[in-house]
Amino acid sequence: MQSHLPDDAAALFADLIARFRGERGGKVSAFLPDVDTTDPDTFAIAAMTVDGKTAQAGDHAHRLTLQSMSKPFIYGLALDRLGRAEVHRKVSVEPTGEAFNSIIELEEDHLPYNPMINSGAIAMSALLHHADPDAAADWTMEMFSAYLGRQAELHPSVVKEGLGAGHRNRAIAHLLRHFEVIGDDIEGALRLYARQCAVTATTSELAMMAATLANGGVNPATGARAVEPQHLRDVLTLMFTCGMYDSSGSWAYTVGLPAKSGVSGGILAVVPGKMGLAVYSPRLDDHGHSVRGVEVFKEWSAAWGLSIFHVGAQERTRTSTMLLAST
Repeated sequence: MQSHLPDDAAALFADLIARFRGERGGKVSAFLPDVDTTDPDTFAIAAMTVDGKTAQAGDHAHRLTLQSMSKPFIYGLALDRLGRAEVHRKVSVEPTGEAFNSIIELEEDHLPYNPMINSGAIAMSALLHHADPDAAADWTMEMFSAYLGRQAELHPSVVKEGLGAGHRNRAIAHLLRHFEVIGDDIEGALRLYARQCAVTATTSELAMMAATLANGGVNPATGARAVEPQHLRDVLTLMFTCGMYDSSGSWAYTVGLPAKSGVSGGILAVVPGKMGLAVYSPRLDDHGHSVRGVEVFKEWSAAWGLSIFHVGAQERTRTSTMLLAST
C-alpha cells in the first residue's frame, strides 16, 4: 500500500464504526469516572498520511487525555535531551509479561524493563526533571505542541487526580529511588509524570501524532520537528515490542504495527513512512486497552495490509527482481 489514503477509507471507517458500535465488552478505567464524564459509547477512528491527508469517522473531535499514550513521546524527549547512553543506564528495552503498573520487575532486576510501562515512564520523567527542574515542564509541553500542531493543553482535573490518588505510582517511584534509578525529588518526578498523562488530544490529533512518527519525526501538517531522526528507531522499536504491554506479542501477530494505548481508551499506531492511525473508545480489556480499538485495528490492518511484515504483490515482485539481478 502507498502513503496515500485508499479510496475506500471513508467507507471502511463507517463500516468499522457500524460493526463494532454494538460491542460493549470491557470497563471504563476506575480512574476516569471521577475526572471525565465521557459517554462510554464514544467511538472514533482517524488517519493521517505523511503528506497530510486525513480521514476520520465517529466522535473524532472529542478530547481525551493521553494517559499512557504519552510514554513513547516522553521517551523520545528524554533521548533527545539526555542521549541514548544516559537514558538506558536507567531503563532497559525488554518486553514484560507483567501488567503495565507492576512492581515485580523492580524487585527482581532493579531497573524498569522498558519505557512503555509505568516504572519506565516515571524513570523518564525523573531523568528529565532532575536534568533541569525549572525547564522540564516547558520541554514537555513544547514537545507535545510540536506533535499536536497547536499549543498543548492539560486536563486540570486529571493532573490533580494523578497527583493525589496515584498511590501505586508513588510506590513505584519510591522503589526506583531505593534502587538509585531516580534521584531524591520524587514529588517533582511524579508531578511531571502526572502532567504528561493529562495532555489532551482528539482522535484526529492522535493520528497526527502517530503520523509525525511515521514521517521521520516531522509533523506532516506543520513541518515542525518533534523528535530527532536518530532516535526515531528507538521509539518505534519499543512501541512495537512493548507498547501494548503484556499483550504486545498478540498485537504484533494480529496487527503488526508500532502502537501505544492509554487507559482513557485511545490507541495510536504508526505505519512507518506512510501514515498514523488512531481509534478511541473508553471501555478497556484486562490489559488496559480499548476493547473496540483492538478489534478495529485487527480488521483495519487486514483490510489494508498494514502489518510491517506484510509483503504485497508489488513488493514481492521488486524483491524478486533485485535478488535475480544480484545472482
